[in-house]
Amino acid sequence: MTQASRRALFKNAANLLIGAGLGTVTCAQAEQPEQKSWDETYDIVVIGSGFAGLAAAIEARQAGASVIVLEKMRTPGGNSIINGGILAAPGCPQQKAHGIQDSPELLAQDMLKAGLYLNDPAKVKFIADRALENYNWCVNELGVEFHPTAIGQEGGHSVPRYVRTMNGSGSAYVQKELEKLKSLGVEVRLRSYVEHIVRDPKTQVVEGVQIRQGYRFPKAESGKPVSIRAKKAVILCYGGFGADVAYRTMYDPRLKAEFQTTNQPGATGELWRETAAIGCVQIQQDWVQCGPWCNPKEKGMGLSVVFNQSGGAEFGVWVDSTGRRFVNELANRKVRADAIFALHDRGLKAYAICDQNGVDHVTDLQAKCVPYLMGIGAVEKFDTIDALAAAYAMDPDTLKATIAQVNDAVASGKDPLFGRYMNKEFKSMNRGPWYICECTPKVHHTMGGLLTTPEGRVLDIRTSKPIEGLWAAGEATGGVHGAVRLGSCATLDCLVMGRTVGKAAAS
Repeated sequence: MTQASRRALFKNAANLLIGAGLGTVTCAQAEQPEQKSWDETYDIVVIGSGFAGLAAAIEARQAGASVIVLEKMRTPGGNSIINGGILAAPGCPQQKAHGIQDSPELLAQDMLKAGLYLNDPAKVKFIADRALENYNWCVNELGVEFHPTAIGQEGGHSVPRYVRTMNGSGSAYVQKELEKLKSLGVEVRLRSYVEHIVRDPKTQVVEGVQIRQGYRFPKAESGKPVSIRAKKAVILCYGGFGADVAYRTMYDPRLKAEFQTTNQPGATGELWRETAAIGCVQIQQDWVQCGPWCNPKEKGMGLSVVFNQSGGAEFGVWVDSTGRRFVNELANRKVRADAIFALHDRGLKAYAICDQNGVDHVTDLQAKCVPYLMGIGAVEKFDTIDALAAAYAMDPDTLKATIAQVNDAVASGKDPLFGRYMNKEFKSMNRGPWYICECTPKVHHTMGGLLTTPEGRVLDIRTSKPIEGLWAAGEATGGVHGAVRLGSCATLDCLVMGRTVGKAAAS
């Protein structure tokens, strides 16, 4: 075989890999024709209407740029609008009201530890240092309403540090962001599917996008072709691929169709494939997070997460089918999800249990949560531990011994079995009635994605240098969370980096 033939063979193989969407194996840019004319022109084109995209659009417009936001689905918000509404905010008034000592340094330390130090320390520090300012921006600039006193602790965090929106949903941010954009005269154009990101074949600058306007998900050929020029930048905030079974199983073969997802249906991998095809560096796509606190009787994330996390993990106990604890209830999501998968391999299930004291904490966060979950059969209530144990075929003495062990840990402030953080407001579990909810993992978040500079410029696979005119933020990017994303840090990441990228790209 001649040298030229080998080069041709190698190039063809590379293009096949690009077509398969295998991110970091991309070794040749797919050829693109020169874009000769444009239907519309803006300074900034933002792809995606979640936390990051909307925040980027706000800052870009306020910096003086003309902006359009493109969203492929028929409603805005993506996964953000169905997110649980929690936000890491070290130093916030809610923490101070509870006498909790915290700092950006401790948040960064927790993120790096959970991420197995696969995250970029500079990016983690950048985000953590801006956490309190971000909280204040949400309150003062957007008018987001947070619960005035509640402060919560997600798994993997050293201390309670998340605030929750009053409606218990990410919609509280998204709606305020949309209102802000409307007041700024920025269009959020729905049903706009991005087919191609246009990168000039000569200069290698990203010039704009080719879209299908009037797109009907998931019909790729629907809608009419429209080309939109971006004079300054295209900002990629297209999110993850948790709902794309074919794409996610390329990276983690375990995550087949039988695994439900917390994601909305549009969380698919088309633009992951496209960015690979135009030569963007993608990293850590095989780190796909499963949320451990879901329930099989609800579709998506549902409200079981509120009960299982706030009632069971923070102020209750997680047990297996035998009535024994099997994990640190406040470990990070991967540790807990893996522990539940291990139970399933043994034919066992996982349950969150709490007494009325625990339910009072849940009700304080989300008043309608427990009645709703009881109504669909996800949560069951029993007057006594014996009745609960009998209903779930657990040995009552084993379950009582487990609860006694937890109560001893509450009294001493130390958990000798798993080293769990013992909240100072955790009261002994002895006040009936008793509540129980099954915990089942679902595909939740993709930690990998586009590799960017600290300020959000996307890097080229061939040169390792920034691609002119291309920026990214949010779940579309990698390097922030490493192996495990801590709960309440996605909202923080998306808002901080979305704002940062929007401002920088418009300058």
